[in-house]
Amino acid sequence: MRRSHGTKVIVVPLLLFVLILSALPAFSATPNERITQSVGVIRDMSSQDDVETMADLVKSAKGVVIIPKYIKAAFGIGGAYGEGLILRHDPASGKWYGPSFLNITGASFGIQIGIQSTALLLVITNDRGMERFYGDKFKLGADIDIAAGPVGRSAGAATDINLKASIYSYSMSKGLFAGLSLSGALMSSDDDANSSYWGSRYNPRDILNKRASAGQIQPLLSVLNNLVKKSGK
Repeated sequence: MRRSHGTKVIVVPLLLFVLILSALPAFSATPNERITQSVGVIRDMSSQDDVETMADLVKSAKGVVIIPKYIKAAFGIGGAYGEGLILRHDPASGKWYGPSFLNITGASFGIQIGIQSTALLLVITNDRGMERFYGDKFKLGADIDIAAGPVGRSAGAATDINLKASIYSYSMSKGLFAGLSLSGALMSSDDDANSSYWGSRYNPRDILNKRASAGQIQPLLSVLNNLVKKSGK
């Protein structure tokens, strides 16, 4: 009897975990919806008083990833899921390329319960970090180094740190702007969303070599360029 009771204790949380993970992708958004939501994310982050260091990093970035809604659901054991996009950036010319669409999934453990939605911005600081996004999938923190992004008004701080991590992550939740650790999360290319947006099937490398010139991406480029103007460099 004790063994049976112990089995139930183990199985119930696992079943809840599976249900959580299976439910999270139901929040699916179209490519154009992701772009529109991303505009709001960058606009909200840009309005923060301590955004200058992040703007420094974006100005010199090789690319940015925007996840408008990173949904985390937990009941002791938790799962997380988000859909977004990546744009490649040429810091010398200020030009943007893409977008390529992607997904992020994660898991968490501990004393936790509930559902939370967080907006994410990942700033890719070097070619090593950018190279990972040309493939199908990889794990943050394992396949490439990632750290919580610094915040503040010190322009020199970004210059000092931007070689220490390939990717810096920022979050926006309930009006609060901060760095966020995403180590262990899995990034994967969303082939269906890419095919829908581009009208044909391309791999992420080919997409990220295409100039971002379509009309629907222009509002996002505009807010990103406005963010860059907040740089203290």
